[in-house]
Formats: sequence, C-alpha cells, structure tokens
Amino acid sequence: MCRYPSPLADRSRKLPSGEVLSGLARLRRVRDRIDREYAQPLNLEALAHGADLAAGQLSREFRHAYGVAPYAYVRTRRSERATES
Repeated sequence: MCRYPSPLADRSRKLPSGEVLSGLARLRRVRDRIDREYAQPLNLEALAHGADLAAGQLSREFRHAYGVAPYAYVRTRRSERATES
C-alpha cells in the first residue's frame, strides 16, 4: 500500500468544490499512472501532459497534495516494488 497521505482536505476552502474535485482527480490520475507504469520511463512533461497541466504546475500541486515531488514519488514506488520482489 502507498504510504503517502491523501490530498489535503483544507484546499477545499480555497477553491469552489467543483474545481477542487477536478484538481484532485487530475492528481489522482497522475498518481495512478505512476503506480501502473513505474517500471517505464516517466518524465514530468509526459505526466503533466496527461493531466492537462503545465509541468511546473503539476509539480507544485502534486507536492502540495502528497507531500513529495512527482519524481520523488516515482523513485519511492520503484524502490518499494524492488524490495517486494
């Protein structure tokens, strides 16, 4: 299982609920893609393109929601999967 916390709930006070759900759904989609394709070459631009975000925006929002940068999450997932084998 993933050790990372779910996206922060306090963001809902900053944006209207529809925008928060859309943003959190995009981040979950990126996280799920990383979990599925961790063994493949992944780069920030490709992940951002899949979420329809700019690379810098994805990096900031992912770090805000999950506490780590996207690439750090990729490295951690790869390390976890390697130790499971």
